[in-house]
Amino acid sequence: DPWYFDIHQYIKEGKYPVGASDNDKKTIRRRAIGFVLHENILYKKSFDSILLRCIGQKESRLLMKEVHEGTFGTHIAGQVMARKIMRAGYFWSTMEKDCISYARKCHKCQIYADNIQVPPSELNVMASPLPFSMWGMDVIGPIEPKASNGHRFILVNIICRYGIPDKIITDNGSNLNNKMMTELCDSFKIQHHNCSPYRPKMNGAVEAANKNIKKIIQKMVVTHKDWHEMLPYALHGYRTSVRTLTGATPFSLVYGMEAVLPIKVEIPSLRLLTEAKLPETEWVQTRFDQLNLIEEKRLDAICHGQTYQRRIKRAFNKRVQPRPFEEGDLVLRKLLPAQKDKIGKWTPNYEGPYMVKQAFSGGALILTNIDGEELAYPVNSDSVKKFYA
Repeated sequence: DPWYFDIHQYIKEGKYPVGASDNDKKTIRRRAIGFVLHENILYKKSFDSILLRCIGQKESRLLMKEVHEGTFGTHIAGQVMARKIMRAGYFWSTMEKDCISYARKCHKCQIYADNIQVPPSELNVMASPLPFSMWGMDVIGPIEPKASNGHRFILVNIICRYGIPDKIITDNGSNLNNKMMTELCDSFKIQHHNCSPYRPKMNGAVEAANKNIKKIIQKMVVTHKDWHEMLPYALHGYRTSVRTLTGATPFSLVYGMEAVLPIKVEIPSLRLLTEAKLPETEWVQTRFDQLNLIEEKRLDAICHGQTYQRRIKRAFNKRVQPRPFEEGDLVLRKLLPAQKDKIGKWTPNYEGPYMVKQAFSGGALILTNIDGEELAYPVNSDSVKKFYA
């Protein structure tokens, strides 16, 4: 029986359902005031004096399908769809809730939905326990136009300058995930970790440093092909500038003293004038003292960095709107940039559905397709959203 059967029977024949209590009868009489029966069809009286035809579950499904995705359907939101159906002259008791549910489960609405910008989980900060024990690596390039010597990439040497690290973190690019890299890590017992695909935030410190170096070079080049000549000067300028994270210059944390800038040679500072008058033995002793105190400077930099990271984490976590995922959940995955050229402007923002095989506390997810095949790389929870079937 349709949802309006009892009201229809009461208005037509004045009968109540079998076994109805006095309270049930009172409710039916009160609700029947808002309905009209015409030619055996029940209508709902609206507040603007328009009669809305009452329809059952089967008719309501057909109506929602036609309005939402039919010939002239525009895949409108659930609340808007309910109002459009009402203006068309139809009504059922759970209209708005059913329309919202129908629009939420629409496959096209889900894959073409806007990307979710709000983070689903709190920020996980990473810190190196010792100086130079963990490095994040990335390649700047390919750079167009090429340098005058033909170079298109920037990759700074690490091992020969700073020793063998314990861990190296890179993206999934083939230039840093190849046979040479594998042999290098195996030879020196280095742990090689990869970021999630197309997630530069996971290697954020490196991305930020590369961005700053790129900006410095942009402002130093003259012909746009001499950037390889400006690179050493840009790196020196970057390394002799105070970094917000550590509160010190990278140069001083490596060598225990500040670098002598070219301007100090032209216009000698008090430091240069004082050091020039020192005997060699006293200057050497001063240098030894600086090296002996370098560990304290590095510890201060680590503490400063941890304080800064906590401040950033508090600010980030204020924006978090938790979207927990569990094993067995159906999700849609954000389409990767490399996949968006297939159909141009009509490319959806999401693909799927996929199933969550394993969810980690840090927000990483291992997904499988509908056939149970595991995806090659894990994804972060901010790259997926729940799928409603």
